[in-house]
Amino acid sequence: MNSRKRYTGLIDNYRHRLPINNKTKVISLGEGNTPLIKIRNIMSTLDKHVDIYVKYEGLNPTGSFKDRGMTMAVTKAIESDAKAIICASTGNTSASAAAYAARAGITAFVLIPDGKIAQGKLVQAMVGGAVVIQIKGNFDDGMRLVKEVADKAPVTIVNSINPFRLQGQKTAAFEIIEELGKPPDFHYLPVGNAGNITAHWIGYSECAATDSKQVTKACAYCKGDCSYIDGSSPGVRPKMVGYQASGSAPFIRGNMVDKPETIATAIRIGHPQSWDYAWIVDEESGGWFDECNDEEILAAQKMLAEREGIFCEPASAISLAGVLKDVESGKIPENSLIVCTLTGHGLKDPDTAIKQSTAPVVQVEATLEKVKSAILDNM
Repeated sequence: MNSRKRYTGLIDNYRHRLPINNKTKVISLGEGNTPLIKIRNIMSTLDKHVDIYVKYEGLNPTGSFKDRGMTMAVTKAIESDAKAIICASTGNTSASAAAYAARAGITAFVLIPDGKIAQGKLVQAMVGGAVVIQIKGNFDDGMRLVKEVADKAPVTIVNSINPFRLQGQKTAAFEIIEELGKPPDFHYLPVGNAGNITAHWIGYSECAATDSKQVTKACAYCKGDCSYIDGSSPGVRPKMVGYQASGSAPFIRGNMVDKPETIATAIRIGHPQSWDYAWIVDEESGGWFDECNDEEILAAQKMLAEREGIFCEPASAISLAGVLKDVESGKIPENSLIVCTLTGHGLKDPDTAIKQSTAPVVQVEATLEKVKSAILDNM
């Protein structure tokens, strides 16, 4: 008989590290516990030996890392008797909010940029029963409106300005340490709103701290006085590296970008809500921010799919594109251990993937001879 405990989601798995109690009604879809995959075939293109792992967050229930935060945000919303949630979104947050609101039996309102959202994400929000409000503006306009509406209507914001979102997302760092046995030397992430890089740093900091003075000042929930200290890797934290798309790179420009543009829709954000926290992460970790253009992003997405069998959305691929750039430039020392977060599944944006696919589609008659010939011609 198999005695293995059934996995029921990250809140149940990390109850002692999250702001809940035994009476909290958990809203979960079994999120978390995503694979950490070692990159093998791409390594042959590098002149330097490094170990690269990708944390494939696209295998969360709605296909992105947003589920980690949404399970906590909606759980706490229900705890406070909320009847509805609201978010602005470039796609992934709306998909996640719709699913977790449905699970909780409440309404989700999502504001999305008109014409600036991948179809794979829009359909998730629609089929999940969310009230989708398309605005003639970008994500930043949507975020401003969400804040204004929340002051006037009985809805709970579930964007990453909700501190419980970051509490859920920090658990990715716990999983990485548990699997590797230690933190990586470098952790690369795509940066849009900057909540995820902040959340990872909170998680790593809690694992490293032996007292509350060592916990990051970037924690929006506990304000640097955290009661969930673990101390499993005392004093050890990775350098956090955040990559942005060149057309949407406020951290690289040093100020907000009013009209961000990039093929990577998930990080097409010019006014990051976690701006201040992300700069704290940059300073405390000794990491850096950098950028890749759309061509580099798409090349990394294609490389991951064709050489490793890992299909992620364009924004996710920027983390690997950044690693390859920094290894080549000499920023990454020999024998470094690196983790890249792949934030979303490739099926979130199938149109972009199809446009750059070079895999042949061969049409032949339905005969053995023709099929055999097609196989031999393409070997």
